[in-house]
Amino acid sequence: MKIASLTTAALVASSIIFSAGFASAQQPVQPRGMNGSYIGAGVAAGVTNGGQQNDAALLGGNVQGRAAIPNAPVSLRGSVLFGGDATALMPMLTYDAPIAKNTNVYLGGGYSFITEEGKSTQLGNRNAPVVTLGAESEVAKNTVIYGDAKWGIDAYENSDADALSFQTGIGLRF
Repeated sequence: MKIASLTTAALVASSIIFSAGFASAQQPVQPRGMNGSYIGAGVAAGVTNGGQQNDAALLGGNVQGRAAIPNAPVSLRGSVLFGGDATALMPMLTYDAPIAKNTNVYLGGGYSFITEEGKSTQLGNRNAPVVTLGAESEVAKNTVIYGDAKWGIDAYENSDADALSFQTGIGLRF
């Protein structure tokens, strides 16, 4: 009786282990996106204007960074848009979704602080809430490319217009 019980227990355990292995093999593999932090620089193009003087579309540069939060799908980001009459400084929080090996898309929000309100930047001419949507990918060891769009909500003085800016650049991952 004791041998039969041990044999039955061994068969049940083997079946459970085999089933668990088979079930895990059937689960789709989640892509492992890019982790880690980086800082980069590139170009920024404001493509809107508020319809008033000193708020035309503008081409300039950007410095952007990502501070990844370990074991969490969110990141702290910072962006500086420069090259106009003023500079836009943006702290942001994003949700990062892996879409391929070493590649993420991100969506988030923050606030744009203009160094001199009323002066032009790629993202309007006054302080405003910002929504961002972008992608980032590590293309070589510690080398990241990124690109995003930033939407400044009600970002122009004396206007109800929103601002839209596109950024792209290359960064160093650390």
